[in-house]
Amino acid sequence: MMKKFILSLFLTASFVVSAWAQSTSSYSGHVVADEGAWCWFADPRALHYENESGTINATYIGYIDMHGNIKATQVDYTTGTTTEVLVRSWFQPDDHDNPSFLVLPDERVMIIYSRHTDEACFYYRISKQPGDITCLGEEKRLDTKDNTTYPNPFILSDDPHHIYMCWRGIGWHPTVAQMSLPDENDDMTFTWGPYQMVKSTGARPYAKYISNGKDKIYLAYTTGHPDNEYPNWLYCNVFDVNDKCLYDVRGKKLSVVQDGMFSVRKTEDYASAYPNTIVDKTADRRDWLWNMAFDKQGNPVIGMTKISQDKKNHDYYYAKWNGNAWQNVFVANGGGQFHQTPGVEMCYSGGMAVDRDNPHDVYCSVPVNGVYEIVKYTMDEDGKNVVSSEPVTTGSALNNMRPFVIEGVAKDGAHRLTWMNGNYYFWIVNTRYKNAYPTSIRIDGALPESMEMSKGYTFSADVKIDAENYRGDLVTLEEDIVYGVNELQYPYLRVGGITYVGQNVLGTADSWQTENTATTGGKWFSKTKLGRFNLTISMDGESLTVYRDGIIDMKISYAKAKYISPKKIKFAENVTVVGEMLTKKKSYTQARIRKECVGSE
Repeated sequence: MMKKFILSLFLTASFVVSAWAQSTSSYSGHVVADEGAWCWFADPRALHYENESGTINATYIGYIDMHGNIKATQVDYTTGTTTEVLVRSWFQPDDHDNPSFLVLPDERVMIIYSRHTDEACFYYRISKQPGDITCLGEEKRLDTKDNTTYPNPFILSDDPHHIYMCWRGIGWHPTVAQMSLPDENDDMTFTWGPYQMVKSTGARPYAKYISNGKDKIYLAYTTGHPDNEYPNWLYCNVFDVNDKCLYDVRGKKLSVVQDGMFSVRKTEDYASAYPNTIVDKTADRRDWLWNMAFDKQGNPVIGMTKISQDKKNHDYYYAKWNGNAWQNVFVANGGGQFHQTPGVEMCYSGGMAVDRDNPHDVYCSVPVNGVYEIVKYTMDEDGKNVVSSEPVTTGSALNNMRPFVIEGVAKDGAHRLTWMNGNYYFWIVNTRYKNAYPTSIRIDGALPESMEMSKGYTFSADVKIDAENYRGDLVTLEEDIVYGVNELQYPYLRVGGITYVGQNVLGTADSWQTENTATTGGKWFSKTKLGRFNLTISMDGESLTVYRDGIIDMKISYAKAKYISPKKIKFAENVTVVGEMLTKKKSYTQARIRKECVGSE
């Protein structure tokens, strides 16, 4: 009862704070992560899940920072806690590599990610416990024969024993495959495909996907990249998981996917032959798309942009299949490129998102007084007119962009909308763009802080490891608790004689800053060893948790909660303690670790 009371107070307070903030002259949301970014083609980049029994009620938000750290924040509403987790360090520092989420039938959460175009595999980690990503299993690799970018995973009720994955794959085109569910070792295999679904005259069609949850996956895609295609058309097809065929929105069969690709063209002959596959074919615009939803009748809705020939004018449109034809309705002008690098990626709009739970609501990033703000636009019942608009962010100092509506959150509740905030220069870190995307992740309501446990003990210290001797046992807390780093630069815990090796290199991808590259042909540049960082180890009687600069890196089951005597702590000769070492006879919250430990002198 106490937890529910606390949570009720938090939610009430968050609404009040949110409403108050928006009534003032400046509001840019509440910070989820100080460092993080995403592209808009790997989804769901955030996910909310509640089970019927009430044991799970959580939101998961994923992103990648400029150091190549893939991270995720879990907001657990059953306990009123917010926790940030390091999913993978030393990854390609590219905002195209943000992770996607999928809740498995056993309610464990899978986090899946891939590099941008240049490595033929996916990576994934699965939570060890249902609904809780604070303790992730080992990283797994799923090899493919072709390019992988933008994973979009689905499980459908007509085939609940498989995962269907859609991505930009074979020939840089929309690709689909059926995969087994994870086995007892969390391994998965392809059980059908991968197959390229369509063939465009453009080199790189960009696709968005949505499932009806039962038997169909809808895909909307362009002729190619709007930088390279003028005009750039927009198409929509439907993939049926039962017969593995591709259809148009009226149900006309277009192809048997495994027998060959369905070819699309931007010609009048094609438009005459396949009119119900074309969402838009405006002759003097470069189309791009942002997300998909269903209206109340189950018809597809697409948030899209129409970009002028010179790429300087971006208009947001609400494209809706009305049962007979596609209707494209102007929503708002999005200005031009939203970012800070003139002449580069000029088709990058601030972004838009159609609310899947309330498909008449559309959130757009638009220029207001020289800064991109998020504005909510509401369409009428037929989707033919904008009937109202209201600001979400106001008076911001930095741009707000790439909004995403988290499906399944209560309509009037907080934490439905999340977005990026900050400056933006490029999508990958390299020698030219060392500071490519110094953005934060924001959300539309205050997040709960972790509740402090009444039992437990914590050790915390800022440390530096000798770069020339970056290995071995580093810190001994007790004879049976040792933290160290192995020869491959992975951290480990040795507890009671058992060694647990972490999944995240004790380093970053900052070496990318010295490389003159866009994507890297699959090459992994050297690991940059961490300089000074905060190491915190906490015991609460259930788990032993290792935090790296305030983010969970490792977590193992550990039933003890014993005080760590400072007199017993031993540091190796290759470790320097910078500032004060702290030991507390209580468990720190993540917020307290960041406030009192990280960077402490």
